[in-house]
Amino acid sequence: MPDAPAPDDLGTDAAGGVPIDLRDRLLAVAADTAARPLLVALDFDGTLAPLQDDPAASRILPAGVEVLASLAGLDGVALALVSGRAMGDLHTLAEVPPGTYLIGSHGVERARVTLFGLDRDVVELAHTEADLLAVLGARAAAVARGRDGVWVETKPTAVVVHTRLAEPQDAEPAEAEAVALGTELGVGTLHGKDVVELTVLRADKGTALQALRHELGAPVVLYAGDDVTDEHAFAALDPQDVTVKVGAGPTVARHRVADPAAGVAALTVLRDALERASRA
Repeated sequence: MPDAPAPDDLGTDAAGGVPIDLRDRLLAVAADTAARPLLVALDFDGTLAPLQDDPAASRILPAGVEVLASLAGLDGVALALVSGRAMGDLHTLAEVPPGTYLIGSHGVERARVTLFGLDRDVVELAHTEADLLAVLGARAAAVARGRDGVWVETKPTAVVVHTRLAEPQDAEPAEAEAVALGTELGVGTLHGKDVVELTVLRADKGTALQALRHELGAPVVLYAGDDVTDEHAFAALDPQDVTVKVGAGPTVARHRVADPAAGVAALTVLRDALERASRA
């Protein structure tokens, strides 16, 4: 897998942690009226919100809340969060304005934020899928049993084995067994940072993101993410799109920033440029 520049290679002349090449690309997109509507789509954990040992403690950086609100208020801009979290969890934690699209469970769930809550797309499981989900839950619980710091989350269409709180001697075999379980039962398996998700409905962020961009008629998409599962989105997007890896690790994204604070700085560059273009 090709690798974007490592964070240490981004250069000391990058204002606010935004590399020069990314800044220039954002300025070009903002100046291009043919790039409207522009879809700004972002992962949540590790991208807008610094990673936390307790997932319930994750919060978007305060500067991120402000820049997302102002981006969503601009003509010709659509805002989306694309996360592995279950939809209800994502909506509870994400401080985003009405009109924002939420894509949860790696693309299985979708909703739009309104003034009165969520306008959800309904996800229904067939009886066989519901039965399989129950089996997954029981088998995943067995993987976690007796391993400190390993726990299981149940979603509407998936179960997730979390290992962020576990020591390596517990985390590594738990993840290996979870992946093997997915292979045995023939379900969708997503192996990310300290997490293995097993889903009875196959989906990925790339497919969901392309579906949303075509629905909106967005000629250009900006997508930023930090995890292995975000590589599906990077790979699915087109050459004219702007893909940004947040943090270290191999990636097919064309740009990289060091951390969520630098990612928010990049969004601020885009917001400011779009506002200038709207006044021109």
